[in-house]
Amino acid sequence: MIATAPLPHSQQDNLQSLLPNLAGRESELAALVNHSDPIYLPTTDLRLENIYSSFACALHMHQPTIPAGPQGALISNLQHMFENPGDGDNHNAEVFAWCYSRMGDFIPELVSAGCSPRIMLDYSGNLLWGLQQMGRDDVLDNLKKLTCNPQYQPYVEWLGTMWSHAVAPSTPIPDLKLQIQAWQQYFASLFGDEALKRVKGFSPPEMHLPNHPDTLFEYIKALKECGYRWLMVQEHSVERLDGSGLWHDDKYIPNQLVARNSKGETISITALIKTQGSDTKLVAQMQPYHEAKGRGRQEIGGISVPSCVTQIADGENGGVMMNEFARDYQPVWHELKDQGAGVAGIHGTEYLELLDAAGVNPDDYPTCQAVGQHKIWNKIGTDAVSPEKVETAIKELQATDHQFHMDGASWTDDLSWVKGYENVLEPMNQLSAMFHQKYDPLVQADPSTTQRPDYQEALLYVLLVETSCFRYWGQGTWTDYARELFRRGEDLLK
Repeated sequence: MIATAPLPHSQQDNLQSLLPNLAGRESELAALVNHSDPIYLPTTDLRLENIYSSFACALHMHQPTIPAGPQGALISNLQHMFENPGDGDNHNAEVFAWCYSRMGDFIPELVSAGCSPRIMLDYSGNLLWGLQQMGRDDVLDNLKKLTCNPQYQPYVEWLGTMWSHAVAPSTPIPDLKLQIQAWQQYFASLFGDEALKRVKGFSPPEMHLPNHPDTLFEYIKALKECGYRWLMVQEHSVERLDGSGLWHDDKYIPNQLVARNSKGETISITALIKTQGSDTKLVAQMQPYHEAKGRGRQEIGGISVPSCVTQIADGENGGVMMNEFARDYQPVWHELKDQGAGVAGIHGTEYLELLDAAGVNPDDYPTCQAVGQHKIWNKIGTDAVSPEKVETAIKELQATDHQFHMDGASWTDDLSWVKGYENVLEPMNQLSAMFHQKYDPLVQADPSTTQRPDYQEALLYVLLVETSCFRYWGQGTWTDYARELFRRGEDLLK
């Protein structure tokens, strides 16, 4: 192993100023986020006994980083849209920017009118970095107002995510935690440590849940080590332990997502279930509110609690989100203010904290696992679990059951993130392996290695190559971007 010589200080400082803040505070931030202090309970204006049903809406926002600036510089796809307005729907660039900013206007307007709005926000690290690169302080200041001003904190919940919008099932296992930590560090650098301390829910890119036993186990383990309390999952990406689908009412209360790995170890995390449907249309037209009006209280462990309809959608994509959400979001809160008790908007973490305060025990939540896992455990039977037996069971099922796969499940289940993208996945796995081969021994010997610019630049390329857009948008320009990012990362690591 050859240790890399550090850059001269002048070059280090120059490089550091161009890089997003992705690493270097791992132990410090782990200590910060691993706490059980209530986030919303001290300030919430909701009383569980006055609510028979609730709804939790989240907006997902993302723009990838692409090597398309001057001399191939890394820029946000949003910047590329602004600079090439004649291509495709690039003329919508400013509308997209408004969508990233507008909750910073909507929430204060509603609060000043005596309403009690709620929204959960999920912004990828790429997008936040891109806004910073572009000097869009107007957008970032609006987000800071919601995040850092105590007047508005009760009405907004930030959800953590993967820094570069990587889909978990096809992300190399050692990089799951790197993606999660990178988002946390970047978020803290923008909004402060106190804001990060309040982030307890996690929103997976594309709502993609791994169903390989070892990947799911490591995913949940990384989330818990990074201080997360709950994970949003798509309804059809999970099953009961006997392989059946979720019972209807169980979609509207918290579930316990259990993962068992190929060594027989188990781990679990609370899951809030995102119901199926045309995501953008549902959130744009505030359908979760209208669905909640038709639902009632349920029992968990003998304690009566309100149902919660959970939904997430892209916050900017398509005319529905651009126009109808702006039209339909605000009237709901005026309607709720006028009608008083009954239905309430709520945050995911706020809901769980209110259930805790009512004496609900998470052990009484219904239990689920990733879809397809029942078939694996059924094939192994009562035998002792081992990695070899799990892999044998998977191979046999893949050969005999056309419905079985280990690609995970997402809200775009008609599209595989794996098949047909070997030209992206193979370099992605290769770059990850090179990164860990070079830096894992160095970090183990000296944890401050993660503060070095060479480490952070190499990490940036590893994370960027894992961005889902380089597969979602098909072969061509987007896979070319991925190959170029791989080439640069490979050059750095050689």
